[in-house]
Amino acid sequence: AIWRDPHKKPSYLFALVAGDLGHISDSFVTASGKDVALAIYVEHGREERARYAMDALKRSMAWDEQVYGREYDLDIFNIVAVSDFNMGAMENKGLNVFNDKYVLASPETATDDDYANIEGVIAHEYFHNWTGDRVTCRDWFQLCLKEGLTVFRDQDFSADMRSAPVERIGDVRTLRAAQFPEDAGPLAHNVRPEVYHEINNFYTATVYQKGAEVVRMLKRLIGAQAFRAGMDLYFERYDGSAATVEDFIGCFETVSGHDLSQFMHWYNQAGTPKVTVRGAYDPAAKTYRLDLAQSLAPTPGQNVKLPMTMPLALGLVGSNGGDMPLTSSDASADELQSGVFELKDADRSIVFRDVPERPTLSFLRGFSAPVRVDDDLTEQDLIVLSRHDSDNFNRWQSLQSLATRILLRGVKAIRDGRAPERNGGLAAAFGALIEDVRAGRIDHAFGALAMSLPTESDIAREMGEDVDPDAIHAARTGLRGVLGRTYSGALAALHAELADASPFAPDAAAAGRRALRNVALGLFVDGDAIRGLELAHRQLAEADNMTERLGALAAIAFKPDDNRERALDAFGRRYAAEPLILDKWFALQAQIPERETLERVRGLMNHHAFSLANPNRVRSLIGGFTANQKEFSRPDGAGFALLEEVVTALDPSNPQIAARLLTAMRSWRSLEDVRRGHAEAMLRRIAAKPSL
Repeated sequence: AIWRDPHKKPSYLFALVAGDLGHISDSFVTASGKDVALAIYVEHGREERARYAMDALKRSMAWDEQVYGREYDLDIFNIVAVSDFNMGAMENKGLNVFNDKYVLASPETATDDDYANIEGVIAHEYFHNWTGDRVTCRDWFQLCLKEGLTVFRDQDFSADMRSAPVERIGDVRTLRAAQFPEDAGPLAHNVRPEVYHEINNFYTATVYQKGAEVVRMLKRLIGAQAFRAGMDLYFERYDGSAATVEDFIGCFETVSGHDLSQFMHWYNQAGTPKVTVRGAYDPAAKTYRLDLAQSLAPTPGQNVKLPMTMPLALGLVGSNGGDMPLTSSDASADELQSGVFELKDADRSIVFRDVPERPTLSFLRGFSAPVRVDDDLTEQDLIVLSRHDSDNFNRWQSLQSLATRILLRGVKAIRDGRAPERNGGLAAAFGALIEDVRAGRIDHAFGALAMSLPTESDIAREMGEDVDPDAIHAARTGLRGVLGRTYSGALAALHAELADASPFAPDAAAAGRRALRNVALGLFVDGDAIRGLELAHRQLAEADNMTERLGALAAIAFKPDDNRERALDAFGRRYAAEPLILDKWFALQAQIPERETLERVRGLMNHHAFSLANPNRVRSLIGGFTANQKEFSRPDGAGFALLEEVVTALDPSNPQIAARLLTAMRSWRSLEDVRRGHAEAMLRRIAAKPSL
């Protein structure tokens, strides 16, 4: 047989798939009236589970036409989903190859996060048709040109499909959890790296997530209209060719008139900038002085750093909860109108006039730049922002910052042999949040995020050094218990109010309701174990969807009782023929914060459903365990030793997954002395192996 394909494409994007597969078909009519045949190929018997992916594909095609003016060029578009695949997906021209976890979904088998991930990854790979396929990279050093840009595009798509503030919070949480540690450790590298030992090492959070943030800053700096014009020019100039970051940035200089040479530092300098913010109110002059300063610490191979240019979105919140008008002779009219101020030098001062009272500063709204912030906000300021800030991202951030301060003090108290403090301010803010949710003043999805404390990894990252995972876990668990006990009645009532007998829908509103219900359940269990576990077992038995079923199982698994093992075993038997659900079952058990978990993981490695040859299964069990900060970073080093065994065994057959697992060690230098010693010894043993 001869396959004739007249369309130009980069050679690395050619794909050929052969196999006995089932499929579903559909079609999409482009803006110009062309009919495109669509098909998704999956294992036989799983065809109906690809329906949501097909719907997401059609919405992606329509969105790219509406937002970027990009129409699909071919007359067919195929997706093939397989279960054994190292990556999430690959944008091969006209024939995308997917890990089936990002294609298959049904209410019985997929969580709301699964649905959202399917939507986002389907969109990401489709958007590559223009940003990656038709305009590709001149060389691998330009990888961020297609990946960072396309992540930015898929993030905006998800924001339009769902709740923009909720999606933004999720994107920033991912950035902070995956990319900030990369910037802070020995693996720090530029968004556009300058050297590599192995090309697979380029596929990092810095290239993808930070690369997306750089594009987002560019749009903020030049404005949405100029950004769209720049994208149009980029496609016009480089369609059918290979481009560089300089080519990309040059298009925006042309259409906007901005000199973006300093902006290029974001591509050429590693590390996360720190912005120091200090405010001072003069009641006599009715002025508020804001002093900003940026710094960037040395990173491996880069001792000298230059100032970045960054958009800093801010507002001044009054005692009545509203934003104050911004008036200053130290800022441009555009800055004062938009509330986005550009920091280009090492420091900048802005004096705002006609400020009638001491304001509360709302800084870095929408997380307008990927930076760390050192501010002088009081805890009362954070409480005010949590109630009144007009920017939902900063409402969430203020609660996270308040809880982080309390947890850091709790960690210190525990290590000093003292009892952590009871903080009435946070408890009151938390109670007000529950009231707002129950009264419908904030949506469920945002409420679920706002009621979730910073993770143990978040606290470790804030500590930066001398990290003791046991103390962090104890402080966080203790605070959850205090909040759960204080508001047990309200949490139980909220959980009951969020029950829904209507048919399952994967939309954002229904997903937000289920997320909040699970958060309420988890806190209730931590506050009242007896009644909470009874409620969790009931939810597990009655739930008609995987989100609530898995949420209940997690509450049971993390708060052991006599029925825990029976519940886990029953779940495993029920879904023995469902690989994607078994992945969740393995991961959940690996994350139980108990000393016996290491042996549990070793036992699960001998389970008949576990295989080192299956990337999804390895990521679930071993990757899940490395995310369990308390047990992976045990003071005896046994958790690190397990990872060493797995990486050594896996490297000959799948070095990509082995290397990815080892990124769990990127922050080893921040651990306290004993754990750091075990971590370093393990890494030296791996590095000394002749086969690596």
